[in-house]
Amino acid sequence: MKKFIRQVVFFLAPIVITAYFVDVFISKNLKKSNSYAAGEYSIWNDVIDGKINSDIVIYGSSRAWVQINPTMLFNELNLSTYNLGIDGHNFWLQYLRHSLLIENNVRPKLIIHSVDVFTLLKKKDLYNFEQFLPYMLWNDKIKDKTISYNGFDLIDYEIPLIRYFKSREAKKIAFSMAKISKDKEVRIKGYQAQDYKWNSDFDEAKKKMKNYDIKLDNASILLFDKYLKECQYKNIKIILVYTPEYIEGQKFVRNRDSIISLYRNFSKKYNIPFYDYSNDSISFKKKYFYNAEHLNKTGSELFTQKLIDTLKNTKLLKSMI
Repeated sequence: MKKFIRQVVFFLAPIVITAYFVDVFISKNLKKSNSYAAGEYSIWNDVIDGKINSDIVIYGSSRAWVQINPTMLFNELNLSTYNLGIDGHNFWLQYLRHSLLIENNVRPKLIIHSVDVFTLLKKKDLYNFEQFLPYMLWNDKIKDKTISYNGFDLIDYEIPLIRYFKSREAKKIAFSMAKISKDKEVRIKGYQAQDYKWNSDFDEAKKKMKNYDIKLDNASILLFDKYLKECQYKNIKIILVYTPEYIEGQKFVRNRDSIISLYRNFSKKYNIPFYDYSNDSISFKKKYFYNAEHLNKTGSELFTQKLIDTLKNTKLLKSMI
């Protein structure tokens, strides 16, 4: 029996070792891409490699990513700013990014958290799963926050190279990136303006349904409460911001008022500001949006300036200088 086990080990060892080094090669080169996987690699790299170290960080989904310009905040407030908005994901994975930020970087002084009706919802599928591929091998933090989704199996986190069989395109990108140092940068300090005009997304949604209810995830609500409590304990200031949302889109969500009330309750519980721009003049003008939820480049710059003006009129910034 011992002889058989030794033979199996001697047979498998070269395969595992080779798989590991191929895995390292693919992961190293995939991380160099600034455009694949919605440009998320450049953000994960900065978070994990400890390159954020900013006074202000911006959290949220794509509504943070495309709507709050960190360069404008830095230029006017003279406080280093980075946008950590993660496309297509709710708080469950926003918290993963927060945890890795705190672990690998200097703590921010202020978190601007962009919340919306989807923040405390949890999807079943792991949207844009390719963004996690280069980082997830033997990484318990990433495993704990992603394995509950439909996407990866336990084996993907533990055995080299296995997970890359799920994405032929990722392997193709990695091998193409091996030939160059990097591709064109698409996100500046995490932010990417969308220079688009109004599209048909909202009209298509209205054809499918009259309105809908957002089913909030209890585990995400509890995690959000834990996160606010942790930041309070670590003396990290937070503001909650509901960015402008096209007025007709607001009417589409039947339980929107109860979700807004939930954020107001968190605001009161932890004595943190909640700035709701739902009724701001921007929300009534379609020209500032490319769909009901997202501002275009013109709208995002207009809103960022309004947010800056709001911050200048608070006591938060004075305590950070």
